[in-house]
Amino acid sequence: MTPLETSLARAGLEPTGTGLKLSAFGPHWLHDSPLLEDFTLAEADIVGAAMLGARATAGQVLVAEGEVGDWMLVVLSGTVDVTRRVGADLGETVRLAVIRAGATVGEMSMLDGEPRYASCTAIDAVEFAVLTRQAVARLIHEHPAVGAKLLVKITQLLAQRLRNTTQQLTRLLDSRTQQGAAGRGENRAL
Repeated sequence: MTPLETSLARAGLEPTGTGLKLSAFGPHWLHDSPLLEDFTLAEADIVGAAMLGARATAGQVLVAEGEVGDWMLVVLSGTVDVTRRVGADLGETVRLAVIRAGATVGEMSMLDGEPRYASCTAIDAVEFAVLTRQAVARLIHEHPAVGAKLLVKITQLLAQRLRNTTQQLTRLLDSRTQQGAAGRGENRAL
């Protein structure tokens, strides 16, 4: 058993083996996966061969906020709740997203090795594929075109998330600025 398989098993997750044949999920699944939508079936199988499959039951944590990891995952089937602890004592949990088959999580930690930003918990039975930083490096060495394509897609996904987060933050700041201006206007009217 590899260290990653041991780590997943210790977390209560069930490793199902390496060398996934992602083309078996069909072209529709690939088309619906933001990470793999531009890959041919053969290219997807090259990426899948570098992955470790695993599964979880409802309620199991796939990724824990604050843990350090050098891997990301692709949801193959099922639904995952993405949450983050907030508040002064971190006692409140907010839902950031609900993701489904084809979605990815953990790209930032896979690339930079920093702690996970959020927790991901299986809402129902989930099958997923794990891709490690070492596997990406191996892909770049053994299949340079596929490895480069994968890195470009990961970069695009992260850029889109950053853009979405920036837009949300801008809307929040704009609404607070408008509320503050309205409040100051009311005070002047008194």
